[in-house]
Amino acid sequence: MDAKTGQHRWKFYRMGGLDQALIESADDLAHLGELDQKLWVALSCPVKGLEIDARTLELLDADKDGRVRAPEIVAALRWCQPRLKDLGTLIPGGPSLPLSAIADATPEGKALLGAAKQILGSRGTPAAAELSAADVADTANVFAKTLFNGDGVVPPEAADDPEVKQVIADALACTGGAPDRGGAQGVDQAKLDAFFAELAAHADWAKQGEAPGVLALGADTAAAFDAFKAVRAKVNDWFNRCRLAAFDPRAAAVVNRGEAELAALAAKDLSTSPEELSQLPIARVEAGGALDLADGVNPAWAPALATFQRAAVAAVFSASKARLSAAEWEKLSATLAPYEAWQAAKKGASVDKLGLPRVQAILAGQSKPAIEALIAKDTALTAEAAAIADAVRMVHYRRDLHQLIRNFVNFADFYDHHSKAVFQAGTLYLDSRSCELCVRVDDPGAHSALASLSRMYIAYCDCKRPGGESMKIAACFTQGDSDYLMAGRNGVFYDRKGRDWDATIVRIIDNPISIRQAFFAPYKKFLRLIEERVQSFAAAKEKEADAKLAGSATAVTTAAGGAKAAPPPVDVGKMVGIIAALGVGIGALGTLFGGLIAGFMSLQPWWAKVVALGGVVLAISGPSMLLAWLKLRQRTLGPVLDANGWAINGRVKVNVPLGTALTDIQRLPAGASRTLDDPFEDKAARTRRRLIWVAIILVAGAAAAARYFHYWPFK
Repeated sequence: MDAKTGQHRWKFYRMGGLDQALIESADDLAHLGELDQKLWVALSCPVKGLEIDARTLELLDADKDGRVRAPEIVAALRWCQPRLKDLGTLIPGGPSLPLSAIADATPEGKALLGAAKQILGSRGTPAAAELSAADVADTANVFAKTLFNGDGVVPPEAADDPEVKQVIADALACTGGAPDRGGAQGVDQAKLDAFFAELAAHADWAKQGEAPGVLALGADTAAAFDAFKAVRAKVNDWFNRCRLAAFDPRAAAVVNRGEAELAALAAKDLSTSPEELSQLPIARVEAGGALDLADGVNPAWAPALATFQRAAVAAVFSASKARLSAAEWEKLSATLAPYEAWQAAKKGASVDKLGLPRVQAILAGQSKPAIEALIAKDTALTAEAAAIADAVRMVHYRRDLHQLIRNFVNFADFYDHHSKAVFQAGTLYLDSRSCELCVRVDDPGAHSALASLSRMYIAYCDCKRPGGESMKIAACFTQGDSDYLMAGRNGVFYDRKGRDWDATIVRIIDNPISIRQAFFAPYKKFLRLIEERVQSFAAAKEKEADAKLAGSATAVTTAAGGAKAAPPPVDVGKMVGIIAALGVGIGALGTLFGGLIAGFMSLQPWWAKVVALGGVVLAISGPSMLLAWLKLRQRTLGPVLDANGWAINGRVKVNVPLGTALTDIQRLPAGASRTLDDPFEDKAARTRRRLIWVAIILVAGAAAAARYFHYWPFK
């Protein structure tokens, strides 16, 4: 703390060309909210795709927007302050929370300490001095044997009175329940109110059934209505057809269905086609006819009509009633109409299964006040239960919060050779290199649109495991060259858990990787051009040879059928011209080469020759190296992370030394020995190469000697 200003004195360190705040003490954490956010390296990060516990990120994400922001980190530190004796407990973090670190002098700390002891007691380790992440992995076990746990939900077992216990069970069966923290189902105040509202509505509705005319047939009304309802639509259809036949006699044949339709139906097996048979009228249609309930009815409807006659017709008219006129049908319908209207207005259907006597008994009893007392008793423990959640939060913060700060306020882990940042997903081994800067991506196409601004060479890979698990990564190559990096190449990716994945390159963002690559690029390009020219020349000659062979074959075929074809005359003049042109060309090249050698050897003193060679190399490789150097200076990690949902505030440069650390190339181990005797080496090619180099050295030496003796000192 600055004695003059009363403000916290911050320390900054320079790493990777970036000024970063040093977070190394409890005071740094306590005053983090005062640090200007322009000095934070990141301002937000996603809650997915990071190598940090997802539960911790979920706890930090207070507004549940899928991102952790700077104010949420500051709020988490302020939440920790009254619950810990020293915020330094979070530095450097650890897998468990020492109970001695909890502030027992504050109300928040006391509640937290009590919750921690309760959790340890539920796990059978009440004397433990630390609370670990494993202890809070499943807090439901804390309440497994606790009937009252502060969630306002009481299961049937919470009641001592058998009647109250049964009412809770009835409520669960009729209107459902809410999950209790202990894992059982119970009722809360809302569920209890809903259950008793259903009971009251059902009782009121049942009372309406006592009105005159509703139960016209007494206890037999329900059975009569069910039988009536089963045939109502078909009987109404039959009487309407009879009325149509009475209106116009011509309609009688039509409403009874045509002979063709009946013939088609008769040709089928009616034992397997009851649906088609039931579509026919319930009985034969006659003008002004009465419905016979037993004889001459459609076989598909005979059982339903028989039930209808016994349950409804017999109750309204008489047991011997076998025919029903249209007027009698209307009378029967009117008799059952009040019952139907009462049933349609039914309320409290969810408690109907209990039966009216049980509904009335529950309403008449005192079970509701008793259950409400149990709920109130449980709710009184809400503060204690909330402290359990606080214990879970504190254990996660103790383990992960400082690590996140080292990857948020500053990028200490990214620049530390002995650790990895939370966004580094693992290591990719491919093309004799290992890439440490690999991040998870969801869509390579969308990610590459922004990541291309990073000026880094990025290979997007599909990674798969034998069990079908898959993911996508973006691997940044920051050392070596790109000669053999291409879509389709395979490698192996090791995630942070050490699991290996099959990795295949699917997309590439091409940028310079190193100055070394840029130095050799012009020569490689020149060699590729020569190879392409040679291939084109060889292809043209092969095509010309094929054409000549085809011409010869045609000539031979023609000669076989007649006179022998005369060979074409040799154009001596043309051949002489070609030879002369070749001679002139070779002479010109020799003169040019000789002039270059003579000019080079004439340079004095000796170091002028070195300067000349350097100038030639610089002229060839200089532009490529300059362009690569400019792009390598612009390499930055920001766009790669921004494309993943981060908000990177600082310019996280990836300079050449850092790039060398992030991608390791193939090297022999220290102290290793190597033999150059390769049994599969092309020895003839090796001999030719050696002879060429010897010839070059001899020619250069001879030219140097001639030049030396020509000018020394007898000129």
